[in-house]
Amino acid sequence: MPARALLLLLLAALAAAARGCALARDPAGECQRPAAAQSASCVGLQLRTCSDAAYNHTTFPTPLEHRSREAVEASSEYILLSVLHHLLEGQCNPDLRLLGCAVLAPRCEGGRALRPCRHVCESLREACQPAFDAIDMAWPYFLDCHRYFAHEEEVCYDPLEKLRAGLEAEEALPSGLPPTFIRFTHHSYTQMVRVLKRTAARCAHVAKTYSIGRSFDGKELLVIEFSGRPGQHELMEPEVKLIGNIHGNEVAGREMLIYLAQYLCSEYLLGNTRIQRLVNTTRIHLLPSMNPDGYEVAAAEGASYNGWTSGRQNAQNLDLNRNFPDLTSEYYRLAETRGVRSDHIPIPQHYWWGKVAPETKAIMKWMRTIPFVLSASLHGGDLVVSYPFDFSKHPQEEKMFSPTPDEKMFKLLSRAYADVHPMMMDKSEHRCGGNFLKRGSIINGADWYSFTGGMSDFNYLHTNCFEITVELGCVKFPAEEALYTIWQHNKEPLLNFMEMVHRGIKGVVTDKFGKPVKNARISVKGIRHDITTAPDGDYWRLLPAGSHIVIAQAPGYSKVIKKVTIPARMKRAGRVDFILQPLGMGPKKFFPGLRRTGPGTHAPPGGASPRGAPTEPDLDPLGARRPPSASGSKPWWWSYFSSLSPHRPRWLLRY
Repeated sequence: MPARALLLLLLAALAAAARGCALARDPAGECQRPAAAQSASCVGLQLRTCSDAAYNHTTFPTPLEHRSREAVEASSEYILLSVLHHLLEGQCNPDLRLLGCAVLAPRCEGGRALRPCRHVCESLREACQPAFDAIDMAWPYFLDCHRYFAHEEEVCYDPLEKLRAGLEAEEALPSGLPPTFIRFTHHSYTQMVRVLKRTAARCAHVAKTYSIGRSFDGKELLVIEFSGRPGQHELMEPEVKLIGNIHGNEVAGREMLIYLAQYLCSEYLLGNTRIQRLVNTTRIHLLPSMNPDGYEVAAAEGASYNGWTSGRQNAQNLDLNRNFPDLTSEYYRLAETRGVRSDHIPIPQHYWWGKVAPETKAIMKWMRTIPFVLSASLHGGDLVVSYPFDFSKHPQEEKMFSPTPDEKMFKLLSRAYADVHPMMMDKSEHRCGGNFLKRGSIINGADWYSFTGGMSDFNYLHTNCFEITVELGCVKFPAEEALYTIWQHNKEPLLNFMEMVHRGIKGVVTDKFGKPVKNARISVKGIRHDITTAPDGDYWRLLPAGSHIVIAQAPGYSKVIKKVTIPARMKRAGRVDFILQPLGMGPKKFFPGLRRTGPGTHAPPGGASPRGAPTEPDLDPLGARRPPSASGSKPWWWSYFSSLSPHRPRWLLRY
């Protein structure tokens, strides 16, 4: 059911429950009621919206002076919690709902009501405020962290403890199995989390897990990281990410990354010099499941199901690999004009007016937070490696070769995977959907089939990251007995691909005093695609073998030009540093900038300003998701709440 239709149904119930207020009203617009009694009588928690709270008993009256379950259910605060998931399009779910439940239905133990901890509220408000800003809604008054929450030194509890416990639960290995043992089986969401947590605990000195956000249904998008210093970016250490299960029913990639995490940990501990070198010189991020909600749908059908689309999309019925901004169309437009940048393209404002999945938002925020150099997304349904662009340069053409300026490098990256994959190179293999052997089992995406909103194109055009797409096999949901063979076919390609991040050049850009210059541009003559330096001034430029003219420049500095030669068999990035000298007192020579394309664009996070100067990454909201209302006075959602006559929840308005 569409979010707005659901809102209408729920808010109709709110309107029917509205009552007059015989007492004076507080600043929030609610009835003032007598103060709550000091003693508490614990009763069973019977609120459906709060049924998954970390406790089973509550008490009345509540901090909002509701004196019965019926009074809570009729309140505008409770109805808001019921629809907030849809209003915010899955963001901060179910965290915000559980936080609100801690106030509307306080925890009761031993005849006393416990207050939730203030630091939990403050942390969540910092993370979720952008979601409220994006729909122009005020932070709910009953989630005032100072009024309704307690300091840690007081008696308080974490209302999100049950949510976190699911991620941190441990599961012991069956007796008799060595710690290096990998179960070649399908993993449920809970099992996947446990394996990743256990793996990170075994290799705590080189691994850690972290979440980049939640799915629409509230599942953590859990990443496991491997690095010599996990949790931090090291100077000139390149960052690689591998993402699986973008389509929920394409599960081989999900399992390959779970196995890869266990393999990297075990081999590192066993002294495998290749793995130790890779982990110690590279920061590796593995996201086994970008679409855990879709996976649940596909897993319910099982491996024996032969359908093609069941579980493909997320819980909002969105195809996540069609949900990213279409920057490729803008690239084709910009590429026709000399002197205009066609990299680090801004996200158009109108993109946020459509449906943007929380999973998509989480990936984009992740990409802005970490300076990724190389990436692969793992799919299923065919046996081939494809690379950008995925959208044809002539939109009417369903199949048309549409290369990026880095066509040669993308071919090398794709071959690094395909050339060591035994089945991609097996001439006797009968493939589904087409035979790619004549192409070396690699193909330009748009030359295969054209589509917009893909993650690989977005990586290349909005950030420094080069991403390829790997189709792991013809069967989207392989039988369990096939998983070990699939792992054997893909283990070496995965390792070989990650090692490719060390091809090309790397270095640091500083000023004459040794201070790093962030967001400086690194250009290569003949390749119309620049990359930018990270906050520490370091950069990585993937390049094929040969001689290249490399230029470093930044606003307020004179450009520096160097010629570099990369030997054909060089497998470690060459070190090329730049020291930029400030320009004189005369007019400053800014490099050609990205021109404004009208009111539909804005400066991108980590992208370019209208004058071409790279801007500071904006880690706050990813822009407004809805167009302005026709009246220009009230946000789009207010028409629903205005039906709550005679007492509208004006505390939801920011003005």
